Amino acid sequence: MKRHVLLALCALLCASTAHAEDYPAKSIRLIVPFAAGGAVGAVARVLSAPLTTSLGQAIVIDNRGGAGGIIGMDAVAKAPADGYTLLLAHSGLTYMPGLYRKLPFDPVKDFDGIITAVAGSYILAVNSDSPFKSVADLIAHAKANPGKVTYASAGAGSTLHLAAEFFKRSAGIDILHVPYKGAAQATTDLVGGQVQMMFGPTVAILPLAQAGKLRALAVTSLKRSKLAPELPTMVESGVPGFEISGWYGLAAPAGTPKPIIAKLNADTNRALQSPDLIEQFRIQGYETLGGTPDDMNALIRADVARWTQIIRDAGIEPQ
Repeated sequence: MKRHVLLALCALLCASTAHAEDYPAKSIRLIVPFAAGGAVGAVARVLSAPLTTSLGQAIVIDNRGGAGGIIGMDAVAKAPADGYTLLLAHSGLTYMPGLYRKLPFDPVKDFDGIITAVAGSYILAVNSDSPFKSVADLIAHAKANPGKVTYASAGAGSTLHLAAEFFKRSAGIDILHVPYKGAAQATTDLVGGQVQMMFGPTVAILPLAQAGKLRALAVTSLKRSKLAPELPTMVESGVPGFEISGWYGLAAPAGTPKPIIAKLNADTNRALQSPDLIEQFRIQGYETLGGTPDDMNALIRADVARWTQIIRDAGIEPQ
């Protein structure tokens, strides 16, 4: 009996290896869980070009917007685990368990990470006429005036909202949320002085700071950003453990054969070393990463735990 089981397992392994050697035999669908355009779609377009070349098959971008990304993510979670349907995953995937009472998928259990491709940091900024010259100045003022410092966000549950709530918790301050319908409107009001601070994408905030319309205080990445090396990190600015980045990567339905995952990982890692690709992402405000599938899976697990706790602490009601 044991011999039969062993033979069956060997046959299964050989079939899986053969399947991986032939992979890909047709085009690969890359689902972007948002409508066409925007940051996620831009990452997908840049990444798909070199992969199409190296894999020898077209990477077809399939925009599946709706329900804050849930529709597209669920489509991948329920797709056959054969390597022909992939997800352009982003850090927002890890907010889902905290923001929704019922999800049709589990971000940890229903996806196999392939690679964390790029990440972009955020900048804590204040109005150019603000008296705050550093993060320490801002924290000191907020502690002396609880509930009076206002911060803008792109809406409740957005990355910009959660970043400020993380700051609020980490620094032990009480600041007032002013939600907007998108980051552009929030940034406009920060420039105009209607609100006092916000966390914004580096690619959007940095040009305004360089033009003197905003004052950038710190970046949220663990290391200084190559895009703004003169800016200290939040940790350097006296906020221990504060790190946020908007990351993007590739994921597959859980159970996808490991040799296929390994092939996609290796090809993407090679693509991310291309100077041309590095420059294209730099223009978009991202730094290339790379790494192993295990790295991405660990990142997803850690971020789900962290953001679920932050969302609960902030009193954000799940939908």
